[in-house]
Amino acid sequence: MADDATTQGPDREPAHVIADDAEALVLAAALADEFRAGASARDAERRLPRAELDRLSASGLLAVTVPAEHGGADVSARTLAEIFRLLGSADGSLAQIPQSHFAYVNVIRRQGTLDQRKFFFAELLAGRRFGNAQSEAGTRHVQDIRTRLTPRSDGSYELTGVKHYSTGALFADWIPVLARAEHDNLHVAYVPSDAEGVTVVDDWDGMGQRTTASGTVRLEAVTVPADRVLPHHLTFDGPQLHGAVAQLLHAAIDTGIAGGALAEAAEFVRTKSRPWFESGVETAAEDPLLIQRFGELAVQVRASEALLIQAATAVDAARAHLSDDSAAEASVAVAAAKVHAAQTAVEVAGALFEVSGTRSALNSLNLHRHWRDARTHTLHDPARWKIQHIGRYVLNGTRPPRHGLL
Repeated sequence: MADDATTQGPDREPAHVIADDAEALVLAAALADEFRAGASARDAERRLPRAELDRLSASGLLAVTVPAEHGGADVSARTLAEIFRLLGSADGSLAQIPQSHFAYVNVIRRQGTLDQRKFFFAELLAGRRFGNAQSEAGTRHVQDIRTRLTPRSDGSYELTGVKHYSTGALFADWIPVLARAEHDNLHVAYVPSDAEGVTVVDDWDGMGQRTTASGTVRLEAVTVPADRVLPHHLTFDGPQLHGAVAQLLHAAIDTGIAGGALAEAAEFVRTKSRPWFESGVETAAEDPLLIQRFGELAVQVRASEALLIQAATAVDAARAHLSDDSAAEASVAVAAAKVHAAQTAVEVAGALFEVSGTRSALNSLNLHRHWRDARTHTLHDPARWKIQHIGRYVLNGTRPPRHGLL
């Protein structure tokens, strides 16, 4: 069972069912404002956001991609990206927690049987949360997955392995586990977080995104019924948007972090910074050199926001008419947004100190959380490879690979 596990679904407030994109955006904006107020203290004290996640579940936002025929709002990629941008602007840790949740909802949408979709979509509409147990440490590379699903004579599976960077697992009702089964094909096993043989350890000690609880999941001879296992390897047999959607949400988080850092820098300069004596002005906000720098940073943030919208629009277009070409265009658009957002988040969060002055570096103010969150989150996968794929596509028409990270 999970160490210090969160309260399970049945004891939480029943989830609201969101009707459409407009309602989802209103709720996301309201929750972002609510979560922003305690973000610094949660980070400084490493106080895990259990109550905030329960509010997120109860709002219905975690079920917004459930298909309409199963009772969900089935919001657009543009709306989903905006939800994550809003949450990222408030709390770069909290926004990261449900990113994998939506990735594994997409696996069910694409690979689930009718019965599996009915069951899990009902769980989502009730406010249940998916975690994540996919990455492993000490392997040759990120796709060298060694966790095994071994068939049993009764048709069930035995699941064994150790996962790291398991964001959301500590707070989850269900933990989707990436594992290899017959013929080394990748599958996803959806495992209850309190199942026998499952241990979730809160051992994440990253300098940023401190309250994601992205720790270790140990799986020791866990029994998994056959109807809780999905053939994820089939996702990549044809044109797909699995990687594009997952990366779009990462780009949205980075864009949100950048916007949040810029807003906090502006507030600090308006209310706390002193003007440089050579400027000849009464307040720091009147300093022409600071005004220039804020303008430059604002252009970067606005460019990231525009690229995010463009990428989400490409994903929505591909979703409506999925083909090799539309999927490639969506993946490249998302890659461009992700590259720019990652650069912008790190630059703006660092520039916060440049424009705010010495006092902003006080540890007690915890303004460095923006940079720590940006620097940590942007390490998720290297932007340099995205640039390579963009270049190959533009120059030679080479479609990006179908490996789930584009």
